[in-house]
Amino acid sequence: MSDTGDRSRKKPTDEPSLDDYLIKDPSSFALNLARMVEQAGKAAAAWIEPREKGLKSDLLAEPLTDMVRTLSKLSEYWLSDPARAVEAQTLLFSNYLAIWTNSIRRMTGEPTEDIAAPDPKDKRFQDEDWSKNAFFDFLKQVYLVTAKWGLDLVEKAEGLDDHTRRKAAFYVRQLVNAASPTNFVLTNPELFKETVTSNGMNLVNGMRMLTEDIIAGQGDLRLRQADHTHFRLGENVATTPGKVVARNDLAEIIQYAPATDKVFKQPLLICPPWINKFYILDLSPERSFIRWLVGQGHTVFVISWINPDARHAHKDWEAYIREGIQFALDTIERRTGEKKINAAGYCVGGTLLAAALALMAKEGDNRVKSATFFTTQVDFEHAGDLKVFVDEEQISALEEAMFRDGYLDGTKMLSAFNMLRSSDLIWPYVVNNYMKGKSPLPFDLLYWNADATRMSAANHSYYLRNCYLENRLSRGKMMLARHRISLADINIPVYSLAAKEDHIAPALSVFVGSQCFGGDVTYVLAGSGHIAGVINPPEKQKYQYWTGGKAEGNLSDWLDNAEEHPGSWWLHWQDWIEAQSAKKVSPRHIRDNDSDVLGDAPGSYVMIRI
Repeated sequence: MSDTGDRSRKKPTDEPSLDDYLIKDPSSFALNLARMVEQAGKAAAAWIEPREKGLKSDLLAEPLTDMVRTLSKLSEYWLSDPARAVEAQTLLFSNYLAIWTNSIRRMTGEPTEDIAAPDPKDKRFQDEDWSKNAFFDFLKQVYLVTAKWGLDLVEKAEGLDDHTRRKAAFYVRQLVNAASPTNFVLTNPELFKETVTSNGMNLVNGMRMLTEDIIAGQGDLRLRQADHTHFRLGENVATTPGKVVARNDLAEIIQYAPATDKVFKQPLLICPPWINKFYILDLSPERSFIRWLVGQGHTVFVISWINPDARHAHKDWEAYIREGIQFALDTIERRTGEKKINAAGYCVGGTLLAAALALMAKEGDNRVKSATFFTTQVDFEHAGDLKVFVDEEQISALEEAMFRDGYLDGTKMLSAFNMLRSSDLIWPYVVNNYMKGKSPLPFDLLYWNADATRMSAANHSYYLRNCYLENRLSRGKMMLARHRISLADINIPVYSLAAKEDHIAPALSVFVGSQCFGGDVTYVLAGSGHIAGVINPPEKQKYQYWTGGKAEGNLSDWLDNAEEHPGSWWLHWQDWIEAQSAKKVSPRHIRDNDSDVLGDAPGSYVMIRI
């Protein structure tokens, strides 16, 4: 087996003292273990109680069944040929034998070389005892060898269709990440030492936090990724001054107060995703995109979607377009007198905006004069690992549960997104919270990430089937309001932003989708991922972005010829939007006696939690 990192020579003189692993106060340790067991019982009770009362139904059966079904297909390939199976097993055991031999040589004083080493970017094995202590070094190398072997089984399996291979790789990665020795007290030197030093108090605190998080999830685990007590909507996040100027059963429309002597004549409407909440664009003031937009002279309107419940079960995409986007356009026209506006959509909010623009083109509604899409997919052929959850069997099972309740519980979607990066978004917090017993740090972005929303049954079913499963939007086959819509009918200027490391809307997927529009498209690639690539204030001077004109040919060729720029894409977009509409007018102040005003931003819908 090839190395996974730089080889390092190990000598027995590196061995640490065992004193760090010896319990100093057995009575205190035993008492804390008893307290931990007591807290674990409370956690179990918090999980069981809502299920006994019929308040919670699990959707675990189908995902587990799908995982077993998928990995069974993988096993069939390797077990169908005894020679092939023996070859795979021999490769694994030969690496185990090499690791064991090195361990024996190390104990006798000989220098050795690692059979496997972690990637330098892997933060899990940073404690020095992963290298200095022979036992933990052995565990580390066995784990790394086994992990690579398992992923290679998927890569080398023949006869798997692309969807099955993608699912198999995804599920193997989940198992690999879950089985890491860094996730367990007895196999992680840092956790072991923490437990000994605190006489097990870390485990008591961890079980208490686990109980609190299950209670917060009303029977499901709501893994805390940030200190939620530090943030308050309207006080230190979502603080850009503005007013709610319209409201219906599905959306509030927020108009933000001007901050410049002149404003652009054409207002800007932002359509955020209904998965999570709009204030990803209005985080802490120094990171708020909305505040920055206002400071550049834009009259900004934002749709704040309702957190739906059973009453909204039948709100489908047409409802979200009519009662969301077009309701906002009507509000803007009434408020400003403008019939020409710029529109921007983020993630699935951009997908909805694209579908709305195609429908409006069919219906002769030409109020939107330019469109900006942030990490938005309109073609789902290369949609990434989220497609793992999308096939007929899984969608049908999900629809059965959704139409029974009227919505998809937000924790289910949050869990799916976290699983896409489980090594970053799940296991580090499991270890920190429930084993080290430490509260996570305050971080506005992760606070927002945990503020999940439900999804109405009709909306989510339509989205999964028409976009992920059948890819109807990009193929010109999507039906809305009795119209067969086509993205080619969107002839306005388009700014399409992708993020290079995006795991939700991959850069390739956004690139291919950008070729579907009928007008002039400016494709820009930002550094970092789905969130950090978008929320990147110029003052931070972080990351970079690439420009290269239209999205033509293939992405690798486009990137080879693109120009790299340091810092944020925000200023580049500002130049682009000014080229579409440079004319300015007097600012649109929101007066105290304004009869449209229903309350202060960020409004009431954003406060509804699951």
